[in-house]
Amino acid sequence: MDINTTMSASERVQVQGEVDRFNKSIMVNGRQPSHELGKDDFLKLLMAQMTNQDPTNPLDNTEFIAQMAQFSSLEQMTNMSQNFERLASLMNSSEAQGALGHTVEIDLGDTTTRGVVEAATRGSHPQVKVNGMFYDMEKIISVYND
Repeated sequence: MDINTTMSASERVQVQGEVDRFNKSIMVNGRQPSHELGKDDFLKLLMAQMTNQDPTNPLDNTEFIAQMAQFSSLEQMTNMSQNFERLASLMNSSEAQGALGHTVEIDLGDTTTRGVVEAATRGSHPQVKVNGMFYDMEKIISVYND
């Protein structure tokens, strides 16, 4: 049995029309198409590949295992990235809280100001309150131990 796997010009036009209609429906519903593939996209592609494979020439086991290993690596890297972001946020917050009660010198661009840290915010971009104003931690030049 010989299976023809090439599309004619009219079939390509029909498929492109369906793709264009789908993309327009996505934009109408308020979602924007992404140019990056995530792990959900990878799983969908893998499932589509498994579902639509040629029964006379099924996917090779080694290819399938390699794709699953790639998926596993992608998921682990994504989880590590998220954990590193949380760790950096915790460290930044800890640094801001450690400055409480200390005198700091803050860079304002063309000048500097100096004062005691009265309060600190938490999060990925913590701020300190000095002389009634909040400043990003990255603006601090020096911390003095009074």
